This record gives sequence, C-alpha cells and structure tokens, in this order.
Amino acid sequence: MSNTRVTDALALRAMASAFDAQRGKLPVEGDPHRSPDGVTVARQISELGKMITDLGNDLLFRAADQGRDAHTLRVIDGFAGAVRPAGEAASALGAVAHQLSFLDLTEHHRDQPDVRDAREAATQVVGESLETADHVLRDAANSLHIAAEAVSPQSARLQAARRRSALAASASPPAPAPAAAAPAARIARSR
Repeated sequence: MSNTRVTDALALRAMASAFDAQRGKLPVEGDPHRSPDGVTVARQISELGKMITDLGNDLLFRAADQGRDAHTLRVIDGFAGAVRPAGEAASALGAVAHQLSFLDLTEHHRDQPDVRDAREAATQVVGESLETADHVLRDAANSLHIAAEAVSPQSARLQAARRRSALAASASPPAPAPAAAAPAARIARSR
C-alpha cells in the first residue's frame, strides 16, 4: 500500500507532536510539581522506547513498500532522522535514572564530606542530562515538522494564489494611465 502525501505529512506531524509531548513531560529541577523522580523518568524512558519502535515500524513499512512514491524517500529520511535523537533522549534519561538511584542509595550518608561531593556531582549530572534530553527532543520535533512541510501537498489557497500571480505576470502589460486632468482654473475673487 502506498501512502499519500497527506497521510505521510500527518504521520510526520503526529510523531513531531509526540516528541513535543515528551518534552513537555520532562522533569524540571526545582519545580515541586515536576521534579525528577525515578518513576517519572522510568516512565519516560519506556515511552521513548515505544516511540523508537514506532519510528522503526514507520521506516520498515515505507522501505518495504514496492510501490513507493517519489516523496516517500523524504518521509523515510524524516523518520530515520528522528531515531538518533530519540535514542539520545532515552540515554540522557537513563543517566538521570542512574544518578537518582545513586542519590537514593546515599541519602543516609549525605552528611559525609566525600558523599556530599559525589551527591552534588550527581545533581549536576541530572540537570545536564535533562537539558540534553530537552534539546534533542526539540531538535527531533523540529526536524519532523520540517519533513512534514516538505512532503505536504500545497494548500488550495496557496495554489490559487500562485495561479493568480502567474496569470497576472503573463498578462499583457497594463495600459498607461490616462494623463491627469489639468486642475480646474481657479477663480480669483477679490474683495
């Protein structure tokens, strides 16, 4: 089965929206409602794993299609380009989960100087890893949006505007404007 430009653009946009949604779910240090915790991070790693599977299935479905349209290669490129950032985001969240586990393990020793330093370093890694995940998820969403625009059929309004512009450009040059009428003579009134 061959996809149309519309269905391919919709699929790319849906995946871009999924990446945007994952970005919106990222924990935020210092935010009591979205602070990093092991359950939230593990859930996001799982969701990213599902997204990677979906990307792989989209790639496989289109690559295996013998009746590919010309635009399908751009669609394949769009989905393939999102796999790496999805993996990087999952890896960054894996680092967050690892550091959160370390913080939990060392909670009862946090007053010891060596442990305190290691905990500070772990907290810094959590922040940097969350920034990395945010950055790569944003890049993946943006590249998918761009790919969707590249394969989208032009809107009817845009096509009509282009036709009007082409017609106007190919029409004969406009007739010269008639000379402006001479101003009516002023009647001077004297007192």
